[in-house]
Amino acid sequence: MTVARKVFETARKEGRTFVLEHEAKDIMKSYGIPIPPYETATTADEAVEKARRIGFPVVLKILSKDILHKSDAGGVKINLKSEEAVRAAFEEIMENARRYGAETGIEVDLSRGVFISSFAEMGTEVIIGVTRDPQFGHALMFGLGGIFVEVLKDVTFRLIPLSESDAREMVGEIKAAKILEGIRGQPPRDVDALVRVIMSVSKMVEENPEIRELDCNPTFVYERGKGALVVDARILIDL
Repeated sequence: MTVARKVFETARKEGRTFVLEHEAKDIMKSYGIPIPPYETATTADEAVEKARRIGFPVVLKILSKDILHKSDAGGVKINLKSEEAVRAAFEEIMENARRYGAETGIEVDLSRGVFISSFAEMGTEVIIGVTRDPQFGHALMFGLGGIFVEVLKDVTFRLIPLSESDAREMVGEIKAAKILEGIRGQPPRDVDALVRVIMSVSKMVEENPEIRELDCNPTFVYERGKGALVVDARILIDL
């Protein structure tokens, strides 16, 4: 059984229509998609130990089947640079989750603890997403992230599965493509690495059609030859 199948089976048993962050990263890792190093921890001491292993700075996020939007529940702490900061962040995240449960009337399961990952160096921010149309099936979306997607809606779509030429066309046809090519003295970005990520996401969805929605946001693209990194990922599935 593939990593994706195991994850989806677990989610269905728990009645979840979404996968937890470490599960999403496990699936992506199995498809060769580059992601920051990550661990999980259920206690503050374990979080400190795992953060030390990964290397500071790190990010902590709540892991709970009852919390989909982690930021809304105060379940995210970033750029933690010391053991003391990690310990304090763990305790605060747990308390925030309990308070969120009390305010919403949900009995929040905190048994999984937190997701810990390295705090990724900033690159050019792009978004890779997937939606499923009832008539046409899965479509992959690509665009530059930040204000470009939120304000300018500078995105492009292709139906899955994609060919490599499809992926390269997508990268080149958005209005902000010149940013990836390098402007005003900025070096060009690693478009080849970005195309590989897009192709891997396409393959992942093609082989797992129960994926209903997917977001790789943000994905950072670095200078040519230095790769790309999917920093955050969200996967929704059919039960």
